[in-house]
Amino acid sequence: MSMTGGVLTAASAMSGAARLITFASRGSGDEPPVTVPRDPAREAARRELAKRMYHENDPSLFQRALNAFWEWLGKLLAKAASATPGGSLGLLVVVLCVIAVLAALWWRLGTPHRSPAAAAPLFDERPRTAAEHRAAAEAHAAQGHWNQAVQERMRAIVRALEERALLDVRPGRTADEAAAEAGRTLPAHADGLHNAARHFDDVTYGGRTADQQTYQRVAQLDSDLERARPTLVTSAAPDGKTG
Repeated sequence: MSMTGGVLTAASAMSGAARLITFASRGSGDEPPVTVPRDPAREAARRELAKRMYHENDPSLFQRALNAFWEWLGKLLAKAASATPGGSLGLLVVVLCVIAVLAALWWRLGTPHRSPAAAAPLFDERPRTAAEHRAAAEAHAAQGHWNQAVQERMRAIVRALEERALLDVRPGRTADEAAAEAGRTLPAHADGLHNAARHFDDVTYGGRTADQQTYQRVAQLDSDLERARPTLVTSAAPDGKTG
């Protein structure tokens, strides 16, 4: 309902109320007019305006609440603009800076995720060779499925170390456990193993997303470990000689 329509409706209501008052107060043609006090006249007008016919096109409760919200928001922005150096332009610059900072934090930290309560085993029930895991990793990488590619490449690393007897075959081993054990045998690659296990956990349990660079780092570690030689750990003999 427009403002003009509301004014006309109210005017019609007032006119109707005035006619009622005039009719009620008018006596015979030979009698002098009766003066109606102000309060009864106001009450008669109020009753007339309360009729449903004058409120059929009134805005709904939701519309009134929405109008009140936009009015409050406009006043709030006006106050903020008046308190910000540069007025409305300064407020816009501040808002854009805040959005840029939030976007940078989101890009740097990634999607928030909860740490898993307990890590699941590295391998599933069906055992596969290191070559099979590598082939699966390359197939996923060719399709751009980097999460699955990282998972399969990490499994290939651990299976290859088991096939070379650098790790004991132990069902239920996690990626972190395998990296820690292999890092003691291959200390030069301990950091790389730890990082690969972390990438595996991130994409498997942490809700993060791997990319091509992540997969390439894990694949390079796999290639480096194929040429790596274990470090023999010697112990000191009782007489001080090593054996």
